[in-house]
Amino acid sequence: MMYIILAILSGVTIVVSRMTNAKLGKELSVYQSTFFNYVIGFAGSLIAIAIFREKLLFTPEVTGIRYYAMFFGGAIGVATISISNIITPKISALSLTIIIFVSQLFSGVIIDYFLYGGFSKGKLIGGILVLIGLVYNTKAQA
Repeated sequence: MMYIILAILSGVTIVVSRMTNAKLGKELSVYQSTFFNYVIGFAGSLIAIAIFREKLLFTPEVTGIRYYAMFFGGAIGVATISISNIITPKISALSLTIIIFVSQLFSGVIIDYFLYGGFSKGKLIGGILVLIGLVYNTKAQA
């Protein structure tokens, strides 16, 4: 039951943060809102590390993380937040959620292909079906 509640709370926080970022992007600018998003996230990360530092191991030897991959992940995050701040006020929350879901799914398929030399056909077919449904829904509402 706890996992169901945490999953629901996670979904709620995603939608609330997306809407908050979009409003902040309108009030300030896309770049300033993205900056503040990352400053707050960094501060929250520092607090979490301070609290849980005994249980966390962050050395690259232990985790296998490459520093260029960490930088690239941050750059993708900045781009994602910036684009999200621009398009969130322009489309419905459902459409935005589906677009982000499909984007993450296809990104995972691409990463699997380049890192592991293959990908899940089920994920690809599922993503295509969801994308077709999104396009159909968009055309039906127009």
